[in-house]
Amino acid sequence: MTQVSLPQGARGRGARSNRSGRYEAVEKVAFDDGWTDAEGPAPTQVPTTVTPLRSRTIISKNQSPDIGFERSINPYNGCSHGCIYCYARPSHAWMGLSPGLDFETRIFSKPDAARLLEQELSARKYVCKRIHIGGNTDPYQPDERELKITRGVLEVAARFNQPVSVITKSNLITRDLDILGPMGRDRLATAFISITTLDRNLARAMEPRAATPARRLEAISRLAEAGVPVGVGFSPVIPGLNDHELESVLDAAAKAGAVTAMYVTLRLPLEIKDLFREWLDEARPDRAARVMSLVRQTRGGKDYDADWAQRMKGTGPVADLIAARFKAAVKRYGLDGPRHDLDTTRFAVPTGSRRQMDLFK
Repeated sequence: MTQVSLPQGARGRGARSNRSGRYEAVEKVAFDDGWTDAEGPAPTQVPTTVTPLRSRTIISKNQSPDIGFERSINPYNGCSHGCIYCYARPSHAWMGLSPGLDFETRIFSKPDAARLLEQELSARKYVCKRIHIGGNTDPYQPDERELKITRGVLEVAARFNQPVSVITKSNLITRDLDILGPMGRDRLATAFISITTLDRNLARAMEPRAATPARRLEAISRLAEAGVPVGVGFSPVIPGLNDHELESVLDAAAKAGAVTAMYVTLRLPLEIKDLFREWLDEARPDRAARVMSLVRQTRGGKDYDADWAQRMKGTGPVADLIAARFKAAVKRYGLDGPRHDLDTTRFAVPTGSRRQMDLFK
């Protein structure tokens, strides 16, 4: 274990530290070197860096029985939204980086995503199934505004009539209504907007660089008006912190135009549990002990239970109460309508596209 001075309490970031990933041989631990005053170190500003990744493929596949999609595309690794509870944080450890501040400041982009998607969709053995965009990290994080990688993926999907679903916390999705609108009306696209709270201050603390709750509701409204079936994700539900807002969030989303809803109970796998507790102790010290007690009550007395049968919702009386409230609320606010199945029968490789892709072989 090595003691190093690290940027603690970085301004505008979710993680409070840069804890080492689980594969690192050396553990970095922040310490007070005696050069700070009695009030502690002033918050520092940690810049974001974006590094292009060269990938061979872009469509990922999973066989997890509790995930509602088989194929996904993630235009970015890491996410500068900085959501402290993000289940994707541990993936940065695979790159030798910290799931803490590194995850939200050292972003990796996939500039070849559109080209790779066209190549994979043009393959002679390709069988059309829905592709979920943003299953791991947000496809509309701030750097997408300039890089337009997600937009390029959508342009390819539209040309092939490839059905997609998108999930995001960003109002930036409305930039692509010229693509998503026609696709939505043709049963080729659906969207989910994640809203964890209507409290702007709590959102700023938990999700420092994501869009405000009001802007997310605006995104729901504009997507619905454009003809895109849109749902709301109240995810994660954090007992003792935001669970009291379940009904109000679903009500507001329904009024904005959402037609369906989902939720996931807070998950704290691997490095996230320590990062979340660290954040909770600093951001909400008055309720930290109660929140963690309630979280453990949904996980059989542990911080987390990875059992596929229960990891999304949890178990026990607290989890059962959340499930009952959610079921009642979606019925009350009309968010329990029929599922919007996407049309896979219209998929077609554009004329000349397969021939053009053969040139890359």
